[in-house]
Amino acid sequence: MTPNPNLEEQLQKQRRLAEEEDAKRRAQKLGLPYLDLISTRVPTEIKAMALVPEERAKSALLCPLQLIKTSLMVAAFDPERPESKAIIDELKSGHDVKVVVSSLTGLKHAWSYYQYIVPQKEISGRVEIDQGELKKMSEEVKSLDALHKALAEFQSPYVSQVLEIVLGGAMALGASDIHLEPAEKAGLLRLRIDGLLHGVYDAFEPHMYQSIVTRVKLLSGLKLNVKDEAQDGRFTIALADRSIEIRTSIIPSEYGETAVLRLLDPRSLKVNLEELGWRGDDLAIAEAELKKPNGLILNTGPTGSGKTTTLYAFLRHAQRPELKIITIEDPIEYHLPGISQTQVDAEAGYTFADGLRSILRQDPNIILVGEIRDKETAEIALNASLTGHLVFSTLHTNDAVGAIPRLMDLKIQSNILGPALSLVIAQRLVRVLCPKCKAVDESAAGLGDKIKGFVAGLPDRVKKEDYSAPKIYKAVGCDACGGIGYKGRTSIFELFQITEGVEEAIYKNPTEIELKGLAKGQGMVTMQEDGLLKALHGVTSLEEVERLTGPIEWA
Repeated sequence: MTPNPNLEEQLQKQRRLAEEEDAKRRAQKLGLPYLDLISTRVPTEIKAMALVPEERAKSALLCPLQLIKTSLMVAAFDPERPESKAIIDELKSGHDVKVVVSSLTGLKHAWSYYQYIVPQKEISGRVEIDQGELKKMSEEVKSLDALHKALAEFQSPYVSQVLEIVLGGAMALGASDIHLEPAEKAGLLRLRIDGLLHGVYDAFEPHMYQSIVTRVKLLSGLKLNVKDEAQDGRFTIALADRSIEIRTSIIPSEYGETAVLRLLDPRSLKVNLEELGWRGDDLAIAEAELKKPNGLILNTGPTGSGKTTTLYAFLRHAQRPELKIITIEDPIEYHLPGISQTQVDAEAGYTFADGLRSILRQDPNIILVGEIRDKETAEIALNASLTGHLVFSTLHTNDAVGAIPRLMDLKIQSNILGPALSLVIAQRLVRVLCPKCKAVDESAAGLGDKIKGFVAGLPDRVKKEDYSAPKIYKAVGCDACGGIGYKGRTSIFELFQITEGVEEAIYKNPTEIELKGLAKGQGMVTMQEDGLLKALHGVTSLEEVERLTGPIEWA
């Protein structure tokens, strides 16, 4: 007789319902709460489970579920069983224990999370990676292919070790983000290196993939069995010479949970202004503005364009013992010594606007506002610059002149905007050609006349003699750059100075086209032009400049 799958499913459902009803009756008889560990989203926590060894918990038919300060929730099949009672009594010596009654199937589901506890290691939000292993990985993982091979050949019952390979490989390759993505039949791993995503591995078995994501959630302090909501967390990798903070974002998707891990390595932060890729003439303009006691300097561009790094460099450049510097950020990306940094907390009602008001009562000289998002924050920042403060902030626009129409869209009055704003910067991050393998781009040989015309048309403040013998290079790929052809990134800038002419134009509500004409008339070098100048010096390629700024306009 052919089995009926629908009938079997119905019978299984009935057995489950009967099991849960039995657990409810036992709970009622004991005068204790009942908890369905499968249907109810209980924030099962490994730090709670770690209080009772797995074998002992299974033998006693119980499981610690949640630990908040000294309050501990424990689920048990029968709390009156001698083995269960003994463990609960032990836990009561250091915790305020709340006991709930659950079914055996529910407990088995909870016990499944024991696999994520690394033997003899405390779960504390800090990942201890063996220094010898990390050094070995840094030596072996010199390319994306090498990391793929390491994952393909790895065999271990501990999912934590798989995650260590992913983390170690990402650090060795200089990745800024780790992307874990579920697909229909397998889990995928991609790394963002120098701004671009690269596929690394596409064969994680579904169970292994989910185990890796669960391990990430565990380390990040997230709810393990909540899988249909977005969650954000963080943890730290403790190395011998530094700590790397990991920002975690988990979202539900079609085939499971997608995880993105942002790696914040303090060694990658360029806090010296000169290291960011400025041309000498642009740097002179920025430094002159930083010497002023007041004004608003805005940095514009999309997410990931290096705006915050530039503003941090401004803070370090302007920092002096006699000045008080305060920031309000969302979130604090890197900790700067000697600077008071605060963080937005939406749940507590601490917004950019609220924080900025509070900061102004702290008698600061220099203020950094992580982002101007609304009229209220913009007005407070602009008024602060008019009352003796030097203010730095960011704004999402495509170019520097676009900041003026954007602030006007926020209903900022022109009589405040013109006098308060002193400099608008726009920037992008272009990849730097690997110095070990870059080669002369023969396809650019016919661009000689266009290059000469381009250089001749630049403002007088640009040292044109520096570009009299340009060489255009292209990416090749070698062991030093992991076969990519690029290694690291640098900034390309455009600086829009708010001169008296621009300030006068702001009072007349100018269009963006009119503002661009004013900017060019007073000698602004655009981001694309700055990128081309870097390409003429062999720093980056024409393809990279075009990727970030659009089709090249030589004239």
